[in-house]
Amino acid sequence: MEEALDPGADEEAVDPYGGGSYYGHTEDVAFSFEGPFGRFDQFQLQRGLQVYTEVCAACHGLEFVPIRTLSDRNGPGLPENQVRAYAAELLPIFDPALGEERPRVPTDHFPSIEGAGMGPDLSVMAKARAGFHGPYGTGINQLVRGIGGPEYIYSLLTGYTGQEKEEAGTLYYGNTAFPGGWISMAPPLSDDRVTYEDGTPATVEQMSLDVAAFLMWTAEPKMMERKQVGLVSVLFLILLTVLLYLTNKRLWAPHKNKPKH
Repeated sequence: MEEALDPGADEEAVDPYGGGSYYGHTEDVAFSFEGPFGRFDQFQLQRGLQVYTEVCAACHGLEFVPIRTLSDRNGPGLPENQVRAYAAELLPIFDPALGEERPRVPTDHFPSIEGAGMGPDLSVMAKARAGFHGPYGTGINQLVRGIGGPEYIYSLLTGYTGQEKEEAGTLYYGNTAFPGGWISMAPPLSDDRVTYEDGTPATVEQMSLDVAAFLMWTAEPKMMERKQVGLVSVLFLILLTVLLYLTNKRLWAPHKNKPKH
């Protein structure tokens, strides 16, 4: 059994069993969607969908993601006919009304993947995993660098060291990003594991970036809309502040300048 983690430990806390940093190392990647004016790269989301479909979908589901959102303007932006064709290729869904399975349609969700040896659902994994850690309770790294969920996914996929060990009949693989330094998931990516239709070289780093961005979109599909609303709100508050200041100055000016007797 692992020892309890010291609440005061920082990002470089050492695993007592030799796995390196307890939290693991997370690369700080500059994704296009970061910052108040960042936006998702639609072509990157499409490539990430391809990596998820061809590599990750066998063991990881996206049960909270509606298939129809693949056509969203601020998402992958697939044509509706492609979305329908994609939905039909996924695992069938049981329809209680029919009492039998039927092909999925865009209004359905991605399938959930359950069973022995299957991995966790990835619908909100980019928000569930904090990549950047700092002094306990301060949130300094998270404030400056963000929570780091997509960076963690990228670092995990690119962080395999090539080392292996077996414990209690389970094979573990060395990984610099996974907490403790060892993970039971075999390296899922290798160069040219997929063939991108746009000709982008399918290196491990590129595929990791693409699927990490895609999983950030599945976790925050309305991020662009929220940023737009936030920008308008900030501009409105600035304008309101100026108007209130000028109104206050005009109302009180006669009283402030009144001579004293």
